[in-house]
Amino acid sequence: MLDFILGWFSNDLAIDLGTANTLVSVKGKGIVINEPSVVAIKTEGNRKKILAVGKRAKEMVGKTPRDIMAIRPMKNGVIADFNVTEEMIRYFIRRAHNRRGLIRPRIVICVPYGLTQVERKAVKESALSAGAREVYLIEEPMAAAIGAGLPIKEPQGSMVIDIGGGTTEIGVISLGGLVTSKSIRVAGDKFDRAIVDYINKKYNLIIGDRVAEEVKIKIGSAVKLDEELKMQIQGKNKISGLLETIEVTTEDVREAIKEPVKEIGEALKEVLEQTPADLAGDIVENGIVLTGGGALLRGLDRYLSNEVYLPVYIAEEPMLAVAKGTGKVLEELDLLASLQDE
Repeated sequence: MLDFILGWFSNDLAIDLGTANTLVSVKGKGIVINEPSVVAIKTEGNRKKILAVGKRAKEMVGKTPRDIMAIRPMKNGVIADFNVTEEMIRYFIRRAHNRRGLIRPRIVICVPYGLTQVERKAVKESALSAGAREVYLIEEPMAAAIGAGLPIKEPQGSMVIDIGGGTTEIGVISLGGLVTSKSIRVAGDKFDRAIVDYINKKYNLIIGDRVAEEVKIKIGSAVKLDEELKMQIQGKNKISGLLETIEVTTEDVREAIKEPVKEIGEALKEVLEQTPADLAGDIVENGIVLTGGGALLRGLDRYLSNEVYLPVYIAEEPMLAVAKGTGKVLEELDLLASLQDE
């Protein structure tokens, strides 16, 4: 009876709990929150106080005094800090419901394919501790396919590659289930780290992940462009210790990220090799859909297409595909029942 009464005071939520960004959808309203998965914490003796979550916290990354840390509690799609993740989820629940009291929503959370039972339990318990009434899990490749509008319930093969911040999820879906899937911990963060290391090695310049991410977005490419791009960046010379400005090019970025890009291509080939022949025929005919923030890297669709000799298409609003798919599951109770994690 109590659960029934509390249900009147709750709006169900869908959460794409990403390594880089968290997106929250409210049933009947769509996506209402899209913020970085970052929490700023101040240490006061033995106590830790949450100062900021999301955009405000990300602005503090690399710029905080010693007693303040701006951290990402999710690493590679897995909870790295249970308590901070719980606080982050609680914050987003309150934000989604305009801080109303008696909030006990049912929550659908998207998780990477292949999480262990221990990792799945940690995600569920974190959301329950943050105030959820019930928690269901859906795997990222399925959510991405639903969000990209693929016919997942049909007796035909649909293939999706979702490249997020911490993981790349690849899946072949037919008749509402994942036939073959693979999750690798190579994605946007690995690109950023590779750029940091490359700039350090080639130019003796120390830069942070934020600058590397900006370089990736503004001039990054997986293939050679007709017109190469360039930009100026600032950092600290590791030999002199002085601040320095240099110019980097698309060729620099392409060279920096070639290994992680290659790893994604190899993972794609593995999934295709494991795909049943009849479904493979459907993929040859319909192509592969690319979702996630990584889909926005210039030429990545062309690179992957050249690797597997198949058409690769970028989904409409690729960064929102997983969140849209998770939200759609929340809207359709029969779909939720068929896909929920046991």
